[in-house]
Amino acid sequence: MMGYVELFIIGFAFLFGSLIGSFSNVLIYRIPRKESVAFPPSHCPNCNHQLGVLDLFPIFSWLYLRGKCRYCGHPISSRYPIIELISGLGYALIAWKVFSNYSLGTQYGFSRNYILEALGMMFLYTCLLVGSAIDLETKLLPDEFTLLPLLVGLALSVWIGGVSGFYRALEGAMFGAGILAFVAGFFAWVLRRFREPKFPSFPVGYLNIHLAFLVGAWLGPIYGVGAGVLLTIVNLVFKRVIPMPDFLTLGGGIISIFVSSSVLQNHSLTSSAYGALQAAGGMALLAGLYWWLTPESEDNDSADGDPVAFGFGDVKLWGAVGAVLFWQGAIFGFFIGVFAGAIFGVIQKARTGDSQLPFGPGLALGALIAYFTNSSPFLNYLQNVGILGK
Repeated sequence: MMGYVELFIIGFAFLFGSLIGSFSNVLIYRIPRKESVAFPPSHCPNCNHQLGVLDLFPIFSWLYLRGKCRYCGHPISSRYPIIELISGLGYALIAWKVFSNYSLGTQYGFSRNYILEALGMMFLYTCLLVGSAIDLETKLLPDEFTLLPLLVGLALSVWIGGVSGFYRALEGAMFGAGILAFVAGFFAWVLRRFREPKFPSFPVGYLNIHLAFLVGAWLGPIYGVGAGVLLTIVNLVFKRVIPMPDFLTLGGGIISIFVSSSVLQNHSLTSSAYGALQAAGGMALLAGLYWWLTPESEDNDSADGDPVAFGFGDVKLWGAVGAVLFWQGAIFGFFIGVFAGAIFGVIQKARTGDSQLPFGPGLALGALIAYFTNSSPFLNYLQNVGILGK
């Protein structure tokens, strides 16, 4: 049974989360419109009147004003209190979950690790929530809510577990991104009826990722990523995309997983697949970082005519999830996310007739279910290395 201190922490987390949810509404509205999130201050989008303090209380202001602007009477979308409520409840659940994990003995209840994991998960939760809402509206996942939580997850792993903790998180990030990169690349290949892409991204894109996948199946992730980076350099030198047929790299990589496990010593089917996916994920994350730093040059394959299975933002998002939940959570969450995405797709198809459902919300739900139904990945790691008692 929870004591007063635990209930206070959870209640405080709810209030804090609802306040973050209020700011999340600003991000959801302004970022797709390329507006500043800091200026001008919060205002009614209809009459542009600046909102006062009494207009900005999460959830309660909307209820008190009966969903209408105090100044012009224009209806306020119910999305605002819903986001604030979801944010507050999520933060409260994270506080309860993390506190329960570290309360195996009361000596761990308020440790630094409790605070770090709680804050890290809350940050990821907000990124998932805001990214999903934007994805539903625009069918795009901004890099701020995919690559930024990836970097935060890696930094958190160093703070908690040092070099070995960073390695575990990086391993999870590469594997998580690799799962999505492989599925996206393979089904895009199927949608093209196994033809080569007409508009490959320059200088780095799925051709580089597929090459990394092939080499990784034989030589492991380091050499796989190295091959993908080398191809990027060659593309830049020749100022064009050097053709790398998918039947050779992607198809050959799939075959290589089975062949290399029987040809090479100490090379099992599992290790071959793991090396290939890690290499593909590592190259995908490097590609994502490249396009984040050079967004004005980014090539949109789907806009040019090449069909895609789902967006590259989903690949980067799952890399962030892998960094926080490690590879075990990335696998479990992926299957939940696919199932949830299929259900969302059926519902949207029935309601609107639109079959192009963003995959981000389903992945976000899968990540949260993976976290809340399993013990803390950071706690497991700390126990395994002996930092906490087993």
